[in-house]
Amino acid sequence: MIVAYIGVGSNIDPCKHSEVAVSELSKLGCDLKVSTIYECDALGFDGQPFYNFVVELQTNLTLTEFSRRLREIEFDWGRKENSDKYQDRTLDLDLILFGEEISEQNPQIPRVDIYKYPFVIQPLYELCPDRVIPSDSKSIRQVWQDSQQLDSLKPVERWFDI
Repeated sequence: MIVAYIGVGSNIDPCKHSEVAVSELSKLGCDLKVSTIYECDALGFDGQPFYNFVVELQTNLTLTEFSRRLREIEFDWGRKENSDKYQDRTLDLDLILFGEEISEQNPQIPRVDIYKYPFVIQPLYELCPDRVIPSDSKSIRQVWQDSQQLDSLKPVERWFDI
């Protein structure tokens, strides 16, 4: 079994789509853990705030199959195939870590968002602070300690069971 970490984001009916994301991801593996959900301002465009969080799960799928299934879930729930990076989303599923995989290709693993965005590193820190990033000698905790703007995250009380 491979441990995968998926970043989830939504700013179109985010309560509904956050719950849908957890339900759909549960079909791809087992032993799901869900971080705190955070409300975050839209980045790079004027839009409604996003709900962002990270899901940890164990899977038997390959990296290629897992990535394909994430895209299918996004499309099934309203994402357009040619959508821009900076726009409103029903559901955005980003593969952040996949076991010890390192890939420069699509999908890029580990995802560089770990180093860039508070809404990625804070939830990862909650789920796996001592995990070492495969392409780096740093742990999630070390990256988190160097992070800025963590106070921009607004926790949202979870309204659903896992």
